Amino acid sequence: MASFDVVSEVEAQEVRNAVDQAARELGTRFDFRGVDAGFEYEADEILVWAEEEFQVHQLTDVLKEKLAKRKVDIGALDAQDLEASGKQKRLKFRLRQGIDGDVSRQITKLVKGSRLKVQAQVQGEKVRITGKKRDDLQSLMGSLRDADIDIPLQFNNFRD
Repeated sequence: MASFDVVSEVEAQEVRNAVDQAARELGTRFDFRGVDAGFEYEADEILVWAEEEFQVHQLTDVLKEKLAKRKVDIGALDAQDLEASGKQKRLKFRLRQGIDGDVSRQITKLVKGSRLKVQAQVQGEKVRITGKKRDDLQSLMGSLRDADIDIPLQFNNFRD
């Protein structure tokens, strides 16, 4: 039986590299000279801060550009509300990792609705898809990529 896992993961090292590159670009930008602004990354959270709200949005665009260059899916970022504390405006991003119950049910429903001879099993924060034919699994991968799921999906552990 062939199988593969559907997961939603983000490479922590790539995110750290993207945040470092964005911070480096911040140091060279003329429009941010003398402005208290920056990036911070720790434990699945990215913090962006600046003195004004429009600057926070500019920094967010820089961060998203650097993440895209490092091949980190922007859909994994979950933006929280903009906070104002003193002279700073802060925007916190949480990195969404793992497939929660609602999304795993949605994936299972798509698998059953595909009318292919495959089964889906929810295993913690991933969904294992098994089937006899490799072609069925590959066509299911394509339909899962095309599906309207709000988190980025990756496929790994493909076994034949």
